[in-house]
Amino acid sequence: MNKFIAACVQNTADRDPAPSMKKLGNLIRQARDAGSDLIMTPEVCHMLEPRRKLGMEKAQLETANESLEIFQSLAQETEAWLLIGSMAIKIENEQRMANRSFLINPDGNIVARYDKIHMFDVDVGEGDTYRESNGYRPGETATLATLPWGGLGMTICYDMRFPYLYRDLAKAGADFLTAPSAFTVPTGRAHWHVLLRARAIENGCFVFAPAQVGEHAEGRKTYGHSLIVDPWGEVLADGGENVGFITAEIDVSKVAEARSRVPSLFNDRPYAAPKKSN
Repeated sequence: MNKFIAACVQNTADRDPAPSMKKLGNLIRQARDAGSDLIMTPEVCHMLEPRRKLGMEKAQLETANESLEIFQSLAQETEAWLLIGSMAIKIENEQRMANRSFLINPDGNIVARYDKIHMFDVDVGEGDTYRESNGYRPGETATLATLPWGGLGMTICYDMRFPYLYRDLAKAGADFLTAPSAFTVPTGRAHWHVLLRARAIENGCFVFAPAQVGEHAEGRKTYGHSLIVDPWGEVLADGGENVGFITAEIDVSKVAEARSRVPSLFNDRPYAAPKKSN
């Protein structure tokens, strides 16, 4: 159980779930046929609706959720572990959704959930402004799940800019960190590889980052370049700018090896925070 094959699916989500789910199903089956044991999809992989009102109308509760049920059936069919990067989940009696990631075991059971904590409320330039908190309610709890091969720390996209979340997950027992994303093109070009390699290096963890790619409804564009990064910061696979999937063999012993070479997790020390200057 020290080695397994990880796959990151890279798709271009439609604004409606049905066509997205059909394409995702095909990619998940292909990844399993390629020998993958853990298959991961991007953030909001089933639907990328740019208009908040329409997104709310199309989103479903977790219970009786057609797309989620399809993912659970796919896990049973393929007998693989599935990490659904995230879905837009309606919350009863609320005007905002949850950006929620799911870990599904080969029996089709949901074994872990994570709601995105950090909302993407930014002005990235080139006319791109995002206010994720207008449509989504931020999560409040970090999630560490258990895979047959080790601990899995679940995060989503913008979370990757908050390194203390990953530090806490690693200290709690994470060997692998997920960062499914629908990254913008300007920030992707500037920061994507650097941030993900840094999260791997500083925590001695594998990082899995399945990402959306291409042009979506109403001209929104995502960066692609799904990544699998080892604990020493080496990029094992890069999805580039095409729909498809990437795979890599994951040697779990590399986690202990990296942490023994640079034991920063164990060298952490408490300190007094600086006082704000006047």
